[in-house]
Amino acid sequence: MDTERVELLILQNLIYNEDYTRKVIPYLKEYHFENIVEKEIFTTIQSFVNTYNSIPTRQAIWIEIRKKTGIQEETYATAKKVLKRIQRTPDDKSIDFRWLVDRTEDFCQEKELTYALSKSIEIIEDPKLKNNRGEITSLLQEALGVTFDPNVGHDYLLDSKDRFAHYNKEEEKIPFDIELLNRSTLGGVTKGTLNVIIAATGVGKSLVLSHLAASYLTQNKNALYITLEMSRYEISRRIDANLFDVEMNKIIKLEENQFKKHIETLRAKTKGNLIIKQYPTAAASVLHFKHLLDELRLKKKFYPDVILIDYLNISASSRIKPSSQSGSFAYMKSVAEEFRGLAVEMDVPIFTATQTNREGAKSNDIDLSDTAESFGIPFTADFMIALMPTKDVDRMKIKILKNRYNDVHDLTMFRVGVDRKKMRLFDVDETSDFSNDNTGEEEEDYEMGGIARKTTTKKSIDKSLKKFRGRSTR
Repeated sequence: MDTERVELLILQNLIYNEDYTRKVIPYLKEYHFENIVEKEIFTTIQSFVNTYNSIPTRQAIWIEIRKKTGIQEETYATAKKVLKRIQRTPDDKSIDFRWLVDRTEDFCQEKELTYALSKSIEIIEDPKLKNNRGEITSLLQEALGVTFDPNVGHDYLLDSKDRFAHYNKEEEKIPFDIELLNRSTLGGVTKGTLNVIIAATGVGKSLVLSHLAASYLTQNKNALYITLEMSRYEISRRIDANLFDVEMNKIIKLEENQFKKHIETLRAKTKGNLIIKQYPTAAASVLHFKHLLDELRLKKKFYPDVILIDYLNISASSRIKPSSQSGSFAYMKSVAEEFRGLAVEMDVPIFTATQTNREGAKSNDIDLSDTAESFGIPFTADFMIALMPTKDVDRMKIKILKNRYNDVHDLTMFRVGVDRKKMRLFDVDETSDFSNDNTGEEEEDYEMGGIARKTTTKKSIDKSLKKFRGRSTR
């Protein structure tokens, strides 16, 4: 048989090599075969394997093809000739199995890429498909990502050594610069996770995201900040205030040489980079973010270590249309799932934020049920914290609502310092108690989140805050 054509080599081995058939048939598609006769033979083999879980003989294939209707006699005749030529040859066993699988993988990748390009051209040229242009990047990524994954699952008994090694391997973490956040997550967040901040309007969701972006930059990390609400200049001003140690309202009053000096100082201190990208509210989805990541890789060789999206509720879903009847629960859950899928695909942690509902906005003790629009968001998140204001403007209360990094009951609630003028968070003395939000001089024992603490006096608070503001933390 002439096996110079990969298609004929594949069909031959699908009939006579069972190990090969079970390895590759999940990845082969009907549209991979352009020749109508070869396509009919393949679909017949595929249907037989799926139905009977066994490999058909040439005779069985011929009988099944003859049963089909709508096929021209010329096609039947050609199929019969091709089947006669597909025979087991003496040198079949001499073909290296790995080589055969590799060549088939190459064949599938090439055909998938051709299919993706064809569909992309169709989308571009058809005015009716104009709104589907966001799918082009996904089509090409899926085509380029075709691979014959050899992993069929973790064998609990046979793979126990691998599991033990994993247990004892130090997991790569991206730490916070806030001590109690690191404690609650056992050292920081991990790759492929979705981390969600929930708060009422005006409490500080964007403040925390801006602080995290600044913090990761000073840790020599590459951070991508996607904003769907405020302009990129407003986000940049917040981060400038944090990193320059200059109050927000004074950033715009800096002289050009002062501004350049701050930037040069930062460049000398960090090996990381920060990209800020603005999209219109509710107009961008994960498909747009993937396209952006591709552009950053190609044009800037930029690979983010962490992605921050501000924020989830005003992002679009790439799977569900806003006009659909699915409701906010399904729609926002879909967005959350797409965010987490992007985190896994890009192998980075993603931070985002969500709003509280009306009840949560009035509460000083937010829980998961206070999530606005969809309880599906907490279902999907790996780590979720609530931000709550206190009577002391220099403090913010953080409550751990969901924690896949650690026991959620290990540390449930604590305080952090907040400098709103400089868009910055900071640690406060672990012995400090602000649970009553009082400003008195009394000291009392209490317990919060499993940590026994004592209140400090207002005088000591002011002293600590003055000390922080008087030094540069960068």
